[in-house]
Amino acid sequence: MPVPVLNSPRPLGHSGVCLALGMFDGVHLGHQHVIRQARIDARARGDSTVVATFDPHPLTVVRPDKAPRLLQSLPQRIATLESQGADAVLVLRFDEALSRKSGEAFVRDLVAGFGGLRSFTVGQGFHFGHGRSGNVPLLRTLGRELGFSVNAVAPIHIGPEVVSSTRVRSALRDGKLGLVAELLGRPYSLAGTVVEGDRLGRSLGFPTANIPVEGLELPPFGVYAARARHAGGEFPAAVNLGLRPTLQSPQPQLRFETHLIGFEGDLYGHDLTVELVGFLRPERRFAHLDALKTQITKDIAAALKALS
Repeated sequence: MPVPVLNSPRPLGHSGVCLALGMFDGVHLGHQHVIRQARIDARARGDSTVVATFDPHPLTVVRPDKAPRLLQSLPQRIATLESQGADAVLVLRFDEALSRKSGEAFVRDLVAGFGGLRSFTVGQGFHFGHGRSGNVPLLRTLGRELGFSVNAVAPIHIGPEVVSSTRVRSALRDGKLGLVAELLGRPYSLAGTVVEGDRLGRSLGFPTANIPVEGLELPPFGVYAARARHAGGEFPAAVNLGLRPTLQSPQPQLRFETHLIGFEGDLYGHDLTVELVGFLRPERRFAHLDALKTQITKDIAAALKALS
């Protein structure tokens, strides 16, 4: 049974709600710890676990010049939150009206909307509401009045630094896929619905599945060994991420192109998850398409070797 995705708070059957609240960009180990605590609360009380996230990132509205690139698209984030055992995911639309709401008003609205909010679980330093007026002390004060408990979850450290979305983004930009996987608690992947491209790969004999990645934080441009999963199964893959300089387009477009090795069929409109396993080579311009075709053959062989 699919996990419901809510657009606004509402009662969930006859049970109360234990809420995990945060942006949860990337759903890294620290986020997972917050969600796990909410689930422990829910099991102890016989309640439902709801994970609330924001879309878009609040800084996109409040400080657009400071807004980060996200680690996942919203559908991929929702799917990852579902995989952590949420009974429902609440997507809070962050707009000008929400940005002006005080932390107290925000909490009161959530409590009223759910009708049976039993606990809040947040990261220890989490802030919310206009002027960052919402925090753990405010939650505890309101909890005593409104009848919910509060869990303030301490951050997780790997090495001397805390696990954070900012740290994941930095490691990803540097191409440190091993560190990214350690911080996420799972291999790094991108997921989306396959869209139609210009069929260049097909004309070269290596059809690719393209998924949109605009607006996301990405690893360095280049070719990667990968594993690709869709409803039909899992396949070894070679991925090209970049601007395809060989084409010398006056307006190059960012592409995330995946060649599923051994797959035959049409994936347009299907959901695809691509797990990057290892970096093979930087993106480069070739003198002509025949040279590119020769290199792609080598890339596929290198991907298979890396995946073995």
